[in-house]
Amino acid sequence: MDQTRPALRVDVRRPQRADARRNFDALLTAARDAFATKGVEASLEEIARQAGVGIGTLYRNFPTRQDLLNAVYLGEIEELCIAAEDVADLPPWEALTTWLRRFVGYAATKRAIYESLNRESESFKLAREAMYAAGTPLFEQAQESGDARSDVNFDDVLRMVSGLTAAGYVDDAQRDRVLAIALDGIRNR
Repeated sequence: MDQTRPALRVDVRRPQRADARRNFDALLTAARDAFATKGVEASLEEIARQAGVGIGTLYRNFPTRQDLLNAVYLGEIEELCIAAEDVADLPPWEALTTWLRRFVGYAATKRAIYESLNRESESFKLAREAMYAAGTPLFEQAQESGDARSDVNFDDVLRMVSGLTAAGYVDDAQRDRVLAIALDGIRNR
């Protein structure tokens, strides 16, 4: 990773004890999967069961459904920021497209919980800023290397990819083909 680039993180408050942190992370993983497949009304009891913990542990960590939804959203943003750092040393086009494929996975979860989020909250605004701060350098490097078109900006790319994730697909292969077609549209040929 470029040492001049600051570490990009969204603050997801995990417990300090190792066992409590494992439970917290297991709950986030189970909730992310449940919200992506069943929507925001997914059963909290089922989420706790999938995480391998009791419902009391879920409520200790997330007193309300909204707390859990917010934590899942912030966790996804945090993972996007980490993913940007992880791919930063790849060739510019590969780094950008690898990160955008990860963004597609994030968008599926976000779509499920988006309406439940307070988009005016400070944490939502900071999360959006962190996501842009993570992805923008990847896009700019792809432009500087001549791989990405110069008449496009990062916001254009995110809106395009976000729009693609809203569509229903027959399977993952079809979604991947459609994304590849869209990425060809921003590639400098």
